Amino acid sequence: MTLALLHTSPVHVPVFDALRDADHPGLVLRHLVDEDLLRRAGERGPGAVSAEIRERLADVAGEGATAVLCTCSTIGGVAESTAAEVGVPVLRVDRPMAAAAVRHERVVVLAALAATLAPTLALLAEEAGERSVDVRPVLVEGAWERFAAGDRDGFLDLVAAAADAVTAADVIVLAQASTADAAERVSTPVPVLSSPRSGLAAAAAAVAR
Repeated sequence: MTLALLHTSPVHVPVFDALRDADHPGLVLRHLVDEDLLRRAGERGPGAVSAEIRERLADVAGEGATAVLCTCSTIGGVAESTAAEVGVPVLRVDRPMAAAAVRHERVVVLAALAATLAPTLALLAEEAGERSVDVRPVLVEGAWERFAAGDRDGFLDLVAAAADAVTAADVIVLAQASTADAAERVSTPVPVLSSPRSGLAAAAAAVAR
């Protein structure tokens, strides 16, 4: 059984390989990387790449993938919506994180890319359902430019600094998988949630079913 992962940056490949080795030894991963999907989704909205995502995922399902995990929060909702047509479970990496976040009353969402905010806020609202949750989005200025330039330390330091500046929150959500390691650099006492580990666990469970 194979889990296919759809990434919009190659930096995610070793991250998820390491999590697999630590938490799910024996799980076979197949990585698909398409950076252009994120670029076009940012320019024209996630719906602009829905047909291409559906085609890519249908192909990988046809080649034997048991389930698919989309690790990009910007296009995760679009990927998830293709499951019926693709024919295998398609999960978005940030859904388990969102479900955990909305158990709290005050949630701050940190995103390095503006295009990620709307899909993440919609997901949190969906997971909250009838519960009243105060969600505050924060765009970490300058962070994405550092990520694009390959300055990983500078990128993570900006995200961590933004987390440390948060006040009046019960939990902080790191909206993108690429920001997960910033959680190791914070000094805030507020819990900081990231998506890779819980998202991979959910996908591994889907493969096992």
